[in-house]
Amino acid sequence: MMKTFLIKTTISLFLISVTFPQDSEAATGVWCVADPQIPEKVLQAALDWACQQGGADCSLIHPSQPCFLPNTVKDHASVVFNSYYQHYKRKGGSCYFHSAALITLTDPSKQLYLNSKV
Repeated sequence: MMKTFLIKTTISLFLISVTFPQDSEAATGVWCVADPQIPEKVLQAALDWACQQGGADCSLIHPSQPCFLPNTVKDHASVVFNSYYQHYKRKGGSCYFHSAALITLTDPSKQLYLNSKV
């Protein structure tokens, strides 16, 4: 009887810890996106760095991939900056990109088509 209780309690505590993230960023959602005030030339340079040396997943912005459209430098930079940030933020990576990016609490996937010309 006690053994069953301990097993059920352990499983319950595990499920609670998996269901409710302890990290406030994970609970609220934090994204790294391209700063819309930055010139395209600067965004492109930061995007190139992130794809070539930074280790970001840039496959998502290739033609026929899920994040190719809208096909703008700003939107592609936002996808790549966020890929980099989500992967490296706990390893010391930042959302800086030489002042080309910023942190947002608004899910950018809900905003991309509203703020961009296709």
